[in-house]
Amino acid sequence: MSTLLQSSFISSSFSRFSPIQPSPRISLPNALRCNNNNNVVESLNLDNGRLVNGSTSLPNFLVAPNAGIHDLVNRNRLRIFSGTANPALAQEIACYMGLELGKIKIKRFADGEIYVQLQESVRGCDVFLVQPTCPPANENLMELLVMIDACRRASAKNITAVIPYFGYARADRKPVILDYLASKTICSDDLVVVSPDVGGVARARAFAKKLSDAPLAIVDKRRHGHNVAEVMNLIGDVKGKVAVMVDDMIDTAGTIAKGAALLHQEGAREVYACTTHAVFSPPAIERLSSGLFQEVIITNTIPVSEKNYFPQLTVLSVANLLGETIWRVHDDCSGGIEPYSSLGID
Repeated sequence: MSTLLQSSFISSSFSRFSPIQPSPRISLPNALRCNNNNNVVESLNLDNGRLVNGSTSLPNFLVAPNAGIHDLVNRNRLRIFSGTANPALAQEIACYMGLELGKIKIKRFADGEIYVQLQESVRGCDVFLVQPTCPPANENLMELLVMIDACRRASAKNITAVIPYFGYARADRKPVILDYLASKTICSDDLVVVSPDVGGVARARAFAKKLSDAPLAIVDKRRHGHNVAEVMNLIGDVKGKVAVMVDDMIDTAGTIAKGAALLHQEGAREVYACTTHAVFSPPAIERLSSGLFQEVIITNTIPVSEKNYFPQLTVLSVANLLGETIWRVHDDCSGGIEPYSSLGID
């Protein structure tokens, strides 16, 4: 069984079968909405993540001249199933790929046992299971394992777990957010990338390099003894600049909110928060919507409930990134196609 861990990188270590020529595809915006015909009609912002209606018709951008996509898909027997952790993202992936989600029944008994029943044949198929292990992590992970077992018992040829957010590991590269920031009209001379702690310096440095070698600043937190208040110092200059804080995930938002307050004290003109995984444990929403941030940019690796939306929140979809990754794994092809990120990150 292969595994796609995290949405922000593509693993090339899969053992696949029968290489074929990849079907023509085009680059798409990072955030998408599909209409009832599975056509891309507009970009997504706050209301990203809602389920889209399935359809048997293919989006125009997936139809190759002189080739039948349905024939290719049927010949290679590709199946995508969703767990219960993030069905909206799984539906977006299927929309991007011009496919329908596989039929699956998942329920929980009174004692907590998870029941999974595949409602279509996967014998000899290349199966991809979309299931992030976001909170409750253990329950969602167990559900994924039961799904894998069901597919194996049903004689699937290959099983790949697509885990946009892996609760026991993290990844740092974020082409989706980088592309979005690059599209904003922020003068590079005004931009500074900020690491909210010393541990994230390498991540922030790589991020800054992709944004026209923007300068780097670091929030340094120190406690000089027991029962002594934590002291926060800023390494770098942010006066009059647009500060972009970069972290791999936001949980309670305590660290990033304190860092943003310090940046404002040091004269930052605007502060942006960027993260791949939005766990948003209380009181994260209150801290992020308090006015410290011009914009909070996240992805939909973890579903955000509508009640937690706030005006500064922007949600970017990773559906096309994951969909393209699935195509490449299924086609046994890691190269020969344009890099997903316009900034050259593949």
